[in-house]
Amino acid sequence: EKRYGEISEEIHQRLDFELATIANTGYPGYFLIVQDFCNKARELGVSVGPGRGSAAGSAVAYCTGITNVDPIKYQLLFERFLNPERVSLPDIDIDFDDAGRDLVIQYVRDKYGANMVSQIITYGTMKGKSAIRDAGRVMGLPLPDTDKIAKCMPDNAELSNILNWDEKKLGNELSGEDFANAKVLRMKANEHGPEGEVIRLAASIEGSVRNTGIHACGVIITPDVITNYVPVATAKDSDMWCTQFDNSVVESAGLLKMDFLGLKTLTLIKDTIRIIHERHGIDIDIERIPIDDGLTYQLFQRGHTSGIFQ
Repeated sequence: EKRYGEISEEIHQRLDFELATIANTGYPGYFLIVQDFCNKARELGVSVGPGRGSAAGSAVAYCTGITNVDPIKYQLLFERFLNPERVSLPDIDIDFDDAGRDLVIQYVRDKYGANMVSQIITYGTMKGKSAIRDAGRVMGLPLPDTDKIAKCMPDNAELSNILNWDEKKLGNELSGEDFANAKVLRMKANEHGPEGEVIRLAASIEGSVRNTGIHACGVIITPDVITNYVPVATAKDSDMWCTQFDNSVVESAGLLKMDFLGLKTLTLIKDTIRIIHERHGIDIDIERIPIDDGLTYQLFQRGHTSGIFQ
């Protein structure tokens, strides 16, 4: 009623269908948790994005204040988000202004317990160039020589493929300067000197895990202490835990990922509205701006679209 005023038969049927699907797939708790931290974010003065991706197709998400786009008005499909025929994990990307994102994560930690909230680890693997540089350093090859070899490595190729593929396949995959550089690498790899040894060694360590990082937005909230489900480590420069399983393994272990994205675009909008109020005494409600504004479309027609997200 708050969103629609009068609830038509179409809205009634849509909400009944969505609620039944959410209940049958076991995700009411997920919606309530997301609704809770979205409400809290607004209470704390943190900007929350209007919603994007498949979650914008949910009328339940719209009615509970998770999204701010009416899926019935714009004929968006709920089934893209949650389908009774094919149960997959729902994925609601929540955008917060980048200055306030940490406040929302801290609220979630305070509410559910620091030992039940964790970030997700990511594993960085060694690419061809860094494998050559590391191998050169370990093998004692002079830096200028190592650098020369590394610069021959095409960015969009794998060293192991360059060494193993025949010339025809290499020519199909790489073009111009990249192909010429790849041929130089192959020739050097067949030499018995230190350069050949470095390239062969680099090919054997390419793809190895080199470093860890933290998933840009993923946060796990568990119903019990997280160590009962997955191994954890301490996130870098933080006292917050992170899973030692990466994103795909965390999901297959049955844990649900929440996406807390920090957007500088939202911070810019918030700052702009504040400055307009301070300078001109005009209050703009970004949730209620018209989407048929002629001057805005003229701006788009001129191609002045840098800084626009999604």
